[in-house]
Amino acid sequence: MGIASGERNEQTLVLDTLKARFVDELPQRLIGDKAYDSDPLDAELAKQGVDMIAPNLSTRIVQSQDRRKLTRYRRRWHVERLFAWLMRSRRLTTRWDCKAENFLGFVKLACVVILSRRLRDAF
Repeated sequence: MGIASGERNEQTLVLDTLKARFVDELPQRLIGDKAYDSDPLDAELAKQGVDMIAPNLSTRIVQSQDRRKLTRYRRRWHVERLFAWLMRSRRLTTRWDCKAENFLGFVKLACVVILSRRLRDAF
């Protein structure tokens, strides 16, 4: 796990995030928004065998994404919904914790609360 400042571009954090993953094998695909549309990032991920799926920037002259791959992008709302649920927790919205371990603990606690609510509503 690592912490980066809020001013850093998301593209620069992708490779660090993949290194800090908690599963052994790399994912086959990564889905991101337009901020992840970068030729150097695509090349670096392709070396590792990961396919980056991100819509092209409007300023891009040569389109690099195939429309068929972008159909997977539609399911990205599941992740966005999780972040919206996490932002209901005031402690996570405004980070008051000085230590990253404490903040991570509260993120996990919020996930447990979300999961328990979803299970309770399912039955």
